Amino acid sequence: MTDGQWVGLFSGGKDSNWALYRALEDGLDVGRLLTVHPEEDSYMYHVPATSLTELAAESIGIPLVNVDPGDLDALDAEDSGAQGDRELEPLEAALRDLAPSLDGGLAGVTAGAIESEYQTSRIQAMADRLGCEVFAPLWQEDPEALGEAMLDAGFEITILQVAAYGLDESWLGRTLDHQALSDLRELNDEYGVHLLGEGGEFETFVTDGPHFDRAIELEYDTVWEGNRGHVEITDARLE
Repeated sequence: MTDGQWVGLFSGGKDSNWALYRALEDGLDVGRLLTVHPEEDSYMYHVPATSLTELAAESIGIPLVNVDPGDLDALDAEDSGAQGDRELEPLEAALRDLAPSLDGGLAGVTAGAIESEYQTSRIQAMADRLGCEVFAPLWQEDPEALGEAMLDAGFEITILQVAAYGLDESWLGRTLDHQALSDLRELNDEYGVHLLGEGGEFETFVTDGPHFDRAIELEYDTVWEGNRGHVEITDARLE
């Protein structure tokens, strides 16, 4: 690995948390977490409840950098590839600005992609332009094994949003535990639901883990819209 410090690309969800946790376990010097806060659906970024990353970063003990991607509405008419490239621009600019403040410069970024070539190829190309590395410990790993590893490590994972056939309102706010993984296996067999929601079937937030100093308590309401839904956080605090 190169000299310098690492930046954890961090949404608060299970995948970016696992990448960060594995980086810390491997002894990488993660100097900052960085969260992009898209307002609408995004090709590149996790959207739900990214404001909660402030609490997560406080519990983890690594300073957080927040990035506003700006207004991307004008990109709606473009193809997905062009939009993904444009969505990455604010992240790349933020990393470029951040690099001089890191001890030894920017060594690399952690990324939580599992199977998305769309995301991973763009993050790798960005890293190449920045002259840094990518640490992506979930990439092309078995989803079921990853889910079990997260739970065995002590991750506490809450489902914030669902948008797939077979996932009903009962999944909103549900803890992603061993029973939930078993239920997801059945839904995968029947409907093709990805075990870890890699296709956007569901989104999560990690409220506790081995890299947390204190757990996060959530209070929320649920919103169901016929075939998809989300939780609206009404209160969040560190225990």
